[in-house]
Amino acid sequence: MDALQDRYFPDLPCFGCGPANEKGLRLKSYLGPNGTVVATFMPWPEHDNGVGFLNGGIIATLLDCHSAAAVTHTAYERGWTPLGDALLPYVTAGIDVHYRRPAPLRDEVSLVAGVLSGSEDAIEAEVRLEYDGKVRAEGTALWKRWRPR
Repeated sequence: MDALQDRYFPDLPCFGCGPANEKGLRLKSYLGPNGTVVATFMPWPEHDNGVGFLNGGIIATLLDCHSAAAVTHTAYERGWTPLGDALLPYVTAGIDVHYRRPAPLRDEVSLVAGVLSGSEDAIEAEVRLEYDGKVRAEGTALWKRWRPR
């Protein structure tokens, strides 16, 4: 099965999830059980927070970009495709991230996202980063309809 990023926005240069960004994180998300979207990510040594764990900014980027996959998939399923020449149907309007415990720098982490609510104007998603059966960080992301001007 193709990654949702490759299916919906193959030309996107986003640092976190853009298939067209060779220097980015290149996150790949897939449909999971019960309407979720899942992914795994192997941190790089450069993602060190200075004390041997995964950097919080990288975590926030992963949460944002993984929620993008869930939001975009939901949007396409509901017929809310990009407007005009927009690359995406929605863009991040805000993300509230909570760090629960350190995330490893040298082991693969898992991501899970799901849509909480949605309309053609806005979609809200929940997303979490897990390792060893424990939530390491979680967030709620608000995505607004991208209306090119």
